[in-house]
Amino acid sequence: MSLKLLQGDWPHVPIAKVYGRLIRVNGLVLEAVGCQLGMGDRCRIEGRHGRLIEAEVVGFHKDVLCLMPIEPTQGLMPGARVIPITEVRTVAVGDGLLGRVLDGLGQPLDLFGKLSGVTQQLPSHSSYNPLLRRPITQALDVGIRAINSLLPVGRGQRLGLFAGSGVGKSMLLGMMTRFTEADVVVVGLIGERGREVREFIEQTLGEEGRKRAVVIAAPADTTPLMRLRAMVLSHEIACAFRDQGKHVLLLVDSLTRYAQAQREIALSLGEPPATKGYPPSAFAQLPRLVEMAGNGEHPVGTLTAFYTVLTEGDDQQDPVADAARAILDGHVVLSRKLAEQGHFPAIDINASVSRLATQVAVGEQLAQGQVIRHLLSRYSEVRELLPLGGYQQGQDLEMDLAVRHYADIAAFLKQNTDENIDLPSSLTQLTQLMDIMGYEQQTPR
Repeated sequence: MSLKLLQGDWPHVPIAKVYGRLIRVNGLVLEAVGCQLGMGDRCRIEGRHGRLIEAEVVGFHKDVLCLMPIEPTQGLMPGARVIPITEVRTVAVGDGLLGRVLDGLGQPLDLFGKLSGVTQQLPSHSSYNPLLRRPITQALDVGIRAINSLLPVGRGQRLGLFAGSGVGKSMLLGMMTRFTEADVVVVGLIGERGREVREFIEQTLGEEGRKRAVVIAAPADTTPLMRLRAMVLSHEIACAFRDQGKHVLLLVDSLTRYAQAQREIALSLGEPPATKGYPPSAFAQLPRLVEMAGNGEHPVGTLTAFYTVLTEGDDQQDPVADAARAILDGHVVLSRKLAEQGHFPAIDINASVSRLATQVAVGEQLAQGQVIRHLLSRYSEVRELLPLGGYQQGQDLEMDLAVRHYADIAAFLKQNTDENIDLPSSLTQLTQLMDIMGYEQQTPR
């Protein structure tokens, strides 16, 4: 025995390890007793053949812990041992993430082996002092003519893409992924079809786009907690790159699936539904998540976020859409009517808004955009009368201008999926459209 041990410098040995045990499975919720864990703490449940299933504490009742598993629970048995996880959760950060596809736990889903060229760090704080956030003053080029010219976006803005199913959200998201000026693109595919993950990587991102992208995928067949973890992880990785001084683009498809996952958990815990089946906690989590995005304290790094929001039945007053509209910095609404006419991207300009347009627009951009909006509004008043011959020219010069140049405006708003129109070109073409319409001579009142 060494002299050091004889002098009483003994190593620390824990007296005992405390384990809990599983006592009940209630729907999606597992109930356990016997170990002290707090809200958000993690544990592992020992299943058949030594399989360990990770779970998280999502609630408690007296001395009973309510656990939500992060993976399927096949093989769990009554009295299964619950093992607390004492390690602090960390997030892998570094250029080694670029080109990789991860799950909600940060583990690789691709076939490229273990992560390399990364460091482990504590997750970013979910909230910031609002006075320390750097203001948004620089325009962001997204490569979409309609958005660049009429819905200008700033670096650090958080924007929603609102649409029903099959209207072109994913297509527009893919165009932004390829065309937007950014050092790093973080893509969160949350709760969507598993088929779309590979299609997005191979067809939408492509070989070049993948070199600067990190994809976090949690398809619809994963557990609700895995979908929540994947959403938070995509924000944490994006924040880490932003805090390194990089321009980051975060694309999430979709925010609605995140809210639905939170609804599944809350309802399983017995929380009463409030609005169309959504419990209050589902709406409380949305601003906490969205506030992670945006600019932080770094003098150079920016984080711009685009969230797709599914409006069920094309209802713009859908609870999730209404809540998202209130906490985001603008919204782009996709119209099913335009999509059925073959107008892509099917952006409804008059229903869309960028709340930072006045801060990032240049020159006559705002005034020209108001002209386009006004003419589209006037044209919508007589759209249904035109096939019937119910509109006669000459009675309203402003209406005549809208009807005569609607085709020009529609052509300006259309764009092929493989066509990248940068910000300077978008503004130049907007000015050319004004010239075609005789804007200076016939400015609408």
